[in-house]
Amino acid sequence: MNATSNPTAVEKVVIIGSGPAGWTAAIYAARAMLSPVIYEGAISEENRLAGTLPLGQLNLTTEVENFPGWPKGVMGPDLMMNMRTQAEHVGAKIITEDITEIDLSRRPFMMKDSAGQTIAAHSVIVATGASANYLGLPSEERFKNMGVSACAVCDGALPRFRGKPLVVVGGGDSACEEGTYLTKFASAVHLVHRRDQLRASKIMAERALANPKISPVWDSVVDEVLGDDAQGVTGVRVKNIKTGETRTLEAAGMFAAIGHTPNIKFLNGQLEIDEKGFIVLQDKFRTTTSVEGVFAAGDVADSTYKQAITAAGMGCKASLDAERWLAAKGIH
Repeated sequence: MNATSNPTAVEKVVIIGSGPAGWTAAIYAARAMLSPVIYEGAISEENRLAGTLPLGQLNLTTEVENFPGWPKGVMGPDLMMNMRTQAEHVGAKIITEDITEIDLSRRPFMMKDSAGQTIAAHSVIVATGASANYLGLPSEERFKNMGVSACAVCDGALPRFRGKPLVVVGGGDSACEEGTYLTKFASAVHLVHRRDQLRASKIMAERALANPKISPVWDSVVDEVLGDDAQGVTGVRVKNIKTGETRTLEAAGMFAAIGHTPNIKFLNGQLEIDEKGFIVLQDKFRTTTSVEGVFAAGDVADSTYKQAITAAGMGCKASLDAERWLAAKGIH
């Protein structure tokens, strides 16, 4: 990176990302007197379209019923704002910009943000999350949080879906897992896949297809999500890619299960990632990455669970790992 104005101060820890992992890391780091700086992301049209505005994916959801401490549930934006407020209260410095460039080949680490400012840090916690992949249909965008979701575990138990038919789009392990999970609540699950057999592992595919509530819709893609402002999603029109025929599936919701894309473009390949693009942790019980002094937490390094509570737990671990690493280096 072209860091023309080297800062005189070096931060002890910079946290990039503002979901549950980022805010939890900031809370722990601030209480440990590390004076953390957290880049929560810029408020920009680019981030809005990408779903990467400050406060993470939970800020784009409505009811959250599975985060401990909220027996009656909590609205996603309220939960995230409470985390932000708590981090600020204990002393975290919040910057509403993106990190656009980072150089992990030098010490201290050098970064540039979307305002053109340069910042140096002894340690970095990457908590930028992963964006759910959607189909890209205008009708899909219209009904997000009104019946369109990308997380069955997050939303499947909501009243709007209980006892109703649902649609799951995808053919991999995630689609099979989400479809099977949704059968706990739905009256029926239509599994829409563009091929004539599932890509999922044999055991996952067999489990899904053996479930009497799951009906595969082969050789098909979603043509349009149907509904209205009052009810939200009421159905999904699918198109058979072999015959061109379309038909409408009655449904109260559609779940996209076609994977997630980790938000790591700014890293420019400087950390080891797996075949899905997630940051590889060097120790499965810790948050260390392939570069010493750089830690990763939350969905950016988790292709398995992708839950707010697990992200928050990883944020705690990342902060503790960073604190202990800094102490070992004599940085207090």
